[in-house]
Amino acid sequence: MTRKIRVLIAKAGLDGHDRGAKVIAAALRDAGMEVIYTGLRQTPDMIVEAALQEDVDVIGISMLSGAHMTLFPRIRKLMDDKGLNDVLLTGGGIMSKEDIEDLKKQGVGQLFTPGASMQQIADYISEWVAKRGVEA
Repeated sequence: MTRKIRVLIAKAGLDGHDRGAKVIAAALRDAGMEVIYTGLRQTPDMIVEAALQEDVDVIGISMLSGAHMTLFPRIRKLMDDKGLNDVLLTGGGIMSKEDIEDLKKQGVGQLFTPGASMQQIADYISEWVAKRGVEA
């Protein structure tokens, strides 16, 4: 028996709009994943601690505040410090292509902008987990 892919969805920083995060969470549940939604206004430390406690395969950050160039690198560093090197950090929101490329160079996975389909996101996560041989 295999286990479900475990995904933590979080809203980092002062971003107070969580409709997109809730839509993504529901879509990933519909795709057969187990989803933990942490709610609004989470600090990077809170997000990484929740990921550790929940033993997740993926951290997904929903970001609309424009703070992605600060928060994603901070979360990635905390993940590295805590030994979460086998956990995917991904997310989405309003970001320029240049920022997305810069964040990828810093160890962040695929980032999705408005217009990405729920199926694209679910497929990316499933494929990432499968490539790592995680029993999910």
